[in-house]
Amino acid sequence: MFFFDMRYLMFMLPAMILISGVQWYVSSAYKKWNQKPVKSGLTGAQAAQRLISRGGLYEVKIEGIRGNLTDHYDPRNKILALSQGVYQNSSVASLAITAHELGHAMQDKEGYGPLRLRAALIPAVNIGSYLGWILIFLGMLLRFTELAWLGVIVFSGGALFSLATIPVELNASARAKRLLTETGLVMGEEEQQGVNKVLNAAALTYVAALATAVLQLLYFVSVVIGMGGRRR
Repeated sequence: MFFFDMRYLMFMLPAMILISGVQWYVSSAYKKWNQKPVKSGLTGAQAAQRLISRGGLYEVKIEGIRGNLTDHYDPRNKILALSQGVYQNSSVASLAITAHELGHAMQDKEGYGPLRLRAALIPAVNIGSYLGWILIFLGMLLRFTELAWLGVIVFSGGALFSLATIPVELNASARAKRLLTETGLVMGEEEQQGVNKVLNAAALTYVAALATAVLQLLYFVSVVIGMGGRRR
């Protein structure tokens, strides 16, 4: 069975190393700048209120949630969910993360094209993540190359979703930096530098996710190509 194929390790080991390195870098950046208080003295929740008013996002509600770095924006319910460390803390990292998630709220309000595209891909990705490898396995089991290739195509939705995510996240970070500067919530070069480092570190997680999805897809492609070679 290809689940134990050593080629999988060859393809995925670089991705595992990359993900581990990025997670360490993100954690380090967050820890450093979450200990640096902002001169404004505003917590993430307080900053969110000001940014909501500035952006005209009056339908957005703020909620505190459990966990660490579990912050997100829910476009269906118009909820800005902030983790406890961000919600209650008046740090550079808290403001950077809050503004980034509100960047997604602004995208939602404007009907930002890449965000709508990513949302449209979610159903296909959810199905493909389960169905794709099943079709590949069945194609191998039945020696039916066409079925295996269909599985690869279905499975490729995950890589496409990861690719579509990058411009959405970069745009949200750009909006966050602009919001924090225009509202004066970050003051001085050091705070601005901290915001940039936190958001740049977060962006690397999406690059790592794309690399992982592509390498996994390439593994399955190599498996199916090898299957076709054996048939000849």
